[in-house]
Amino acid sequence: MKRLFSLAILMSCAIGFAFAQQTDAPQVAPEAVEQNDGGPVMTFETTEIDYGTIDQGSEPYRFFKFSNTGDEPLIIKNAKGSCGCTVPTYPTEPILPGESAEIKVRYDTNRLGKFTKTVTLTTNETEERRVLRIKGEILKKADEPEGVPGSVGGFNQ
Repeated sequence: MKRLFSLAILMSCAIGFAFAQQTDAPQVAPEAVEQNDGGPVMTFETTEIDYGTIDQGSEPYRFFKFSNTGDEPLIIKNAKGSCGCTVPTYPTEPILPGESAEIKVRYDTNRLGKFTKTVTLTTNETEERRVLRIKGEILKKADEPEGVPGSVGGFNQ
């Protein structure tokens, strides 16, 4: 009797496993599945800008150019620099599909030394946050001469 009971349990488990492996849905090749969820897509020319090695007090502005390659308007909700020396300016109006715009970033070029800073964007994309980077090195500006040579007694001759 024990053998019969054990055999019945074993057969029940085997039948259960066999039916669990069957699916009613047809198999689809991964290439045939469309991955486009729609919505806005922010496509940048570059997400990192190198100021290079520049003199103290040089041009502080750099521009990150991008396009909305999605199928819905793109909205930038916020842009925040990693510190007070990095100040982004961004478009507040929606960027329509196919349109381009730019993020303007100002870095305080009176600070000496190497730097790497970030700007974090919050958008209405599926991936809500984007990070842009700036880097470079600022060298002390050369001192200018104190007087003008060639003048005698305050008069030019």
